[in-house]
Amino acid sequence: MGLQQDIMTAMKTAMKAKDQTALAALRAVKSEILLAKTSGAGDDLSEADEVKLLQKLVKQRKDSAAIFTEQGRADLAEPEIAQAAVIEQFLPEQLTADEIEKVVVMTIDSIGASGMKDMGKVMGMVSKELAGQADGKTISTIVKAKLSS
Repeated sequence: MGLQQDIMTAMKTAMKAKDQTALAALRAVKSEILLAKTSGAGDDLSEADEVKLLQKLVKQRKDSAAIFTEQGRADLAEPEIAQAAVIEQFLPEQLTADEIEKVVVMTIDSIGASGMKDMGKVMGMVSKELAGQADGKTISTIVKAKLSS
């Protein structure tokens, strides 16, 4: 229930400040929380579910912004990036690439991964360990680099 209360508080602040971008992003988060709760997940979402939900929303915004930028529509990309930044405030602190790399190397050493055939195993373990602290795309890039070298 903590995330939902935080979102409601932030929505009130955004309404008072007349910040339409933040308000739109927060309403999207609130909507996703309500959808997740009514989809049979029970009354409360776990903290891990909340983080996954927020990450999904941030990824959607960033993907949309990338598409708009490719098409030369900076006017549409800017609000998407701004909304992603608002949503990211509710995510746990993200790890740096060096910190992710350390976890990847430790995981590769611990399971004895020797090549790209072991990428699925490594990705699964690292993703579980770094849930909410790192983007899957970043993890994947680092795992590929380490396994192919």
